[in-house]
Amino acid sequence: MRSGTILISTFTMALLLAAGCTSGGSSPLPEKQQPAGRAAKLSIAPADGAKKVAPDTGISVRVTDGKVAAVTVADAKGHRVGGGVAADGTWRPTWPLKPATAYTAIVQAVGTDGRPVTKRVAFTTLKPKRVLESGMSPLNGEKVGVGMPIQLLLSHPVAGQEARAAVERSLTVQMSQPVEGSWNWVSDREVQYRPRVYWPSGEKVTVVAHLAGLRVGPNLWGGRDRSVSFTIGPEHITKIRNKTHRAVVRKNGDVVRTIPVSLGKRGDESFSGTMIAQEKAPDFLMDSATIGRPGEYYAHTKWNVRMTYSGMFFHAAPWSTGAQGNRNVSHGCVNVSMDNARWFYNFTQRGDIIKVQGTSRDLEFGNGPTPWTKTWEEWRAGSALAKPSPV
Repeated sequence: MRSGTILISTFTMALLLAAGCTSGGSSPLPEKQQPAGRAAKLSIAPADGAKKVAPDTGISVRVTDGKVAAVTVADAKGHRVGGGVAADGTWRPTWPLKPATAYTAIVQAVGTDGRPVTKRVAFTTLKPKRVLESGMSPLNGEKVGVGMPIQLLLSHPVAGQEARAAVERSLTVQMSQPVEGSWNWVSDREVQYRPRVYWPSGEKVTVVAHLAGLRVGPNLWGGRDRSVSFTIGPEHITKIRNKTHRAVVRKNGDVVRTIPVSLGKRGDESFSGTMIAQEKAPDFLMDSATIGRPGEYYAHTKWNVRMTYSGMFFHAAPWSTGAQGNRNVSHGCVNVSMDNARWFYNFTQRGDIIKVQGTSRDLEFGNGPTPWTKTWEEWRAGSALAKPSPV
């Protein structure tokens, strides 16, 4: 028994020694260690502290050993600027930065080591030598007629297709009931917008001109943004026929009044065409000297609704009541009685449609806001962004 025990113990010790040799020997070589990566290095332009930076240059970001994660730009009041990073690594604002304004840009990147890196730069945009200012119509909060165009008036001429296209791209028109519309350059200082057909009643429109910081010429930059919101009122359309000497006034398609009128006499014919009510004045001085014919007339008229820049009005003319509805005796205006003039004045909204038919003189484009003298194709052709029609 004792000798058997010794044999087993010896065998067991041999196994333990063998196991001990294995565990105490050299371990397998570790796998080759992968590189840890590198920290991102950022290069930003404009540089920190830069002055007179052009508002439309954007922010150039170059990253070595990493990629851009985020760019945040804000003015001194903390208002963030919308924008995005293009494929070339340049961050560009949705709309140009404002001139003569301090900005801070914070750029975040991630290196190949997976760690974030942040860099901050502060800079100031240039103060323009020449500033493009603007005015806009309709007025903010105004209710207007279905024929009212949007007018953007500029303090300096904007010439050339590229500059005009830049201005148009800066203009946004938001509508509660989207309809087709287009801008048209009436002159180098005025661009107008109209829908393809009349505005729908009840339409709510907001127009924003993102002009601040927009480059429109040598050393000429937009000074500030401008916006207006307005509403389209009921559809008012007045048709005046020379043949019948009558004005038929409709509201939303229904006749609400028929008014006897006297139009311009021979040599002073009224204009035929589609006009809008441009402005209203309860009292207006009619002076023939303003059209180069002094002494022919000089009188105050009541309840005036302007139809052209050149001086065609719908107004009260109690001296011509006997001719109204029968013959033409005016100097080009639409003469009506005192009661009818007062009613029409109170009824009319700026932008209401007034059509005159059958006279020997046609309304010319530009004699006031006259967008409806052009066909839709002609109107669209006046846009700097209009695409040429296929041949």
